[in-house]
Amino acid sequence: MAASATVAIGGAIGAVGRYQLGRVFAQHADAGTALPWGTLAANVLGCLAMGVLFGWLARTGHTNETLRLLLGVGLLGGFTTFSAFGLEMMLLIQRGAAGLAVSYAAVSVLAGLGALYIGLLIMRGAA
Repeated sequence: MAASATVAIGGAIGAVGRYQLGRVFAQHADAGTALPWGTLAANVLGCLAMGVLFGWLARTGHTNETLRLLLGVGLLGGFTTFSAFGLEMMLLIQRGAAGLAVSYAAVSVLAGLGALYIGLLIMRGAA
């Protein structure tokens, strides 16, 4: 039960952070034609943070399960938004913007993986 509470606390913080990030981007976007920049930013930033977190955990030999659950599973799980990503992909396709949907998917995946790699490199070089 304590592990679930830890994940829930982290998830709540991450979800609120994701919501606020989306609001910031939505204030500056044309709703009819804009790419979902808030979701893209959350996914890339979340991947970067996950790379830094797990690079740090591996580098320092930390085995603190509470920290992993709070930050990795909870906070970053609540912040990153691949479920919202899937929905937005479908909405773009349904609106007849399949090309934009494919571009969005490619940028999300490639930038996210690149950011995760950079996060790992940051932690490996932080000797």
